[in-house]
Parts: sequence; C-alpha cells; structure tokens
Amino acid sequence: MSEAIVLKNLGVIDPESIDAYIGVNGYAALKKVLSGMKSNDVVDEIKKSGLRGRGGAGFPTGLKWDFTAILEGEKYIVCNADEGEPGTYKDRYIMEGDPHKLIEGMIIAGYAIGAVKGYIYIRGEYNLSIKRVKKAIEDAKKKGFLGENILNSGFSFTLEVKRGAGAYVCGEETSLINSIESKRGYPRIKPPFPGVEGLWQKPTVVNNVETLANVAPIILNGANWFKGFGTTDSPGTKIFMVFGDVNKPGIVEAEMGTSMKKIIEESAGGVKGEFKAALIGGAAGSFVTSDMMDIPLDYKSLIGKGAVLGSGAILVINKEKDMKGILKNIIEFFEHESCGQCFPCRLGCKMLDELMGKCINGEDQKENFEKMRQLSLAMKESSLCALGQSPYMPIESAYKYFKSELTAS
Repeated sequence: MSEAIVLKNLGVIDPESIDAYIGVNGYAALKKVLSGMKSNDVVDEIKKSGLRGRGGAGFPTGLKWDFTAILEGEKYIVCNADEGEPGTYKDRYIMEGDPHKLIEGMIIAGYAIGAVKGYIYIRGEYNLSIKRVKKAIEDAKKKGFLGENILNSGFSFTLEVKRGAGAYVCGEETSLINSIESKRGYPRIKPPFPGVEGLWQKPTVVNNVETLANVAPIILNGANWFKGFGTTDSPGTKIFMVFGDVNKPGIVEAEMGTSMKKIIEESAGGVKGEFKAALIGGAAGSFVTSDMMDIPLDYKSLIGKGAVLGSGAILVINKEKDMKGILKNIIEFFEHESCGQCFPCRLGCKMLDELMGKCINGEDQKENFEKMRQLSLAMKESSLCALGQSPYMPIESAYKYFKSELTAS
C-alpha cells in the first residue's frame, strides 16, 4: 500500500543471518550515530521525525527519550514485547522476521539516553521470537555491535532477553518493570514515571517493538524522509492486523492516515458478508460503524471521533454476528486478566461479566446495561492502570451504535 519501513526486510532476508541484515544496510544507522552524532543529536532527530509510540498510547518518542536523557546516573532502555492484546501479533512478526532491526534500534536508543543496558521483555509464549532475538544479540556481540567500546566509539551497551511471566497486565510498563525485577507483575502508582524512576529505581525508557524498529530507518534516512509518510500529526507508517469477517485476514504496513476501507478492501480482500462494525485498537478499543470507513486511521482523526488507534488491530464484524456475544467475550478477557491489585478493577470486571450475562439471558436488559455503563465509567476514573480503565470504550461505543440490539428484551 506504500513503501514499507518496519516490514521492509521481512521475507527478503534470512532473519537468522546478521550478514543478510548487514547486506541491506543493517547497522549502517548505528555506525552513523557512533561516528558523528552526539547523543542529543539522536534525540533531536527522533523528535524532529514526529515518531509516536506504536504500542497504543501514541506518546512522542523523542520527547520520552529527552525526559530521561537529561538525567544523570545509571539508566536503562526496556523494549516492551509482551504482546497480549487479542488479535495483536505485529511485534511477533517483527521479531521473527527481522530481529536485528529491533536490536539496532535499541542500541541507538541506549546511546541517545545514555543507558548502560537494555532489556527485551518478550511474551513467554513467543518461543521463536525469543530464539531469534537471542541469536541476533549473540551475533551482534560477535560483530562488535554490542558489548564494550562498540565500534571503538567509547560507548558500551549490553542487551538481555527476559521471558514474560504470562500476564496481560505485564504489558503495562510499570508491571513489566516489576516483572523484570522478579516481583509480581503489579502496576506501580504514577508518578514517578519510569523515565525518572523505573527499573531498580533508575531512569528507564520503555518503548514498544514497532516503535524501536522505526529508529534505525529514521536515523539512516533522516527525519524529513520519515515525515514524507503519513500525516502531519502522525508521520510514518503503522502495522495493522485485520481479522474477523474478511476474505484474507493478515498483517499490512500502511501509511498513517490510510482509511479503514482501503485497508479492508485492498489488503484483506474485502468483507465476508455485509459489514456491520469494526473493533479498532484491540479489546481495549472502540467499535465503529460503516459511516467511519473513510476516516483516516491516525491518532488525531480517530480521537476526534471517540475512537483510538491502539495496537492497530482491526476486528471486522458482519451482520450475522451478535454484538452481545462479542462484548461478553471482551469483558471475560478483562476479568480473566485483571491482576486484582486495585479494588475497582478486581470487583468491577467481575460485576461487568455478571451484568453482561444477565443481558444475554434477557434479564432487565436496559437497566443492566445502564449499570454496566456507569460501572465501566467509574472503573475508568478510579482504576490504577489501563486494564481497569479499558472496558469503558468497547462498552460505551457498543452502546452508542447498537443500543437497540444490546437492550432489546
């Protein structure tokens, strides 16, 4: 659909060969950084590019780096590869198909913020990702791209893989940090944010796999080149996963601002049956209807319509599907994955599941669904982390577009 940035090498090079990666300009960005750029030059280039976090929040990456780069002392860079959102597998795709692009991005990020070490926290079930990333790290060490005095630059940096502990909540950055420290994966109260006090109470930058995979191309080609893709507010490309009622479910990298209609029709082979709705952004996302098919998929446009880009997952739903059953499935996921640390989420998810069950059974549907709306709003306002805050959006957007179906007696 456009020139690929993150997925450019997938299917083209052998992911287990560092020489194959070097053959397509791999590690050229790192050489450029270490041979002539100061750490603040790297931060400024990422800021200028407008790269935003691809994990879901969309926070400006360069600004996040800048907060930590100005601090003194021991610092860390952490890659969040704990991909637990239903229907989301883009990070797995990158790690299995082009692990060195992630490694190079992390080394550059480490140099930019002055980190001494990096950790890649990978979902425990991603065995092939873990295998290939570990091999990539070892091969990078042998080539002199990792370790002491990298490329005789005076910069030293090491990487370590941490296997995820199996909890969806560990995708939340402070839970992930606790898990790396061998603690229970509970979210921390913020502030302080990880950029100031993270891993072992040291300043820590946490970035997503897709975010870090954009770093080397930006440094190599320049911020202005990157801004030639996407929109003014959301430069670059985004990886989308399209599944559900489509003819060719799969993964595609498209420019930010591409319409959902174009992605579904050109990349996923069109809708299987008659389009009813789509859930954009994963389980924590929003339902949209056909009147939003032409809305650009970027951060600003979707927020203006009460939706979110999230991880880039797009679940397509045709008119044969029951919205009550879909919503019940989403709520059950959050109930199952709640860590139980905070009261609003621990009790709220269970109550939402019970109320949704009553609606499905035809018990006071209008009254019970209204209770769900009020409860999910209370959870959004009072839960400690994003997990407890998440049910609000799918519940409220489902009610907005499918009120009659959800509350029919």
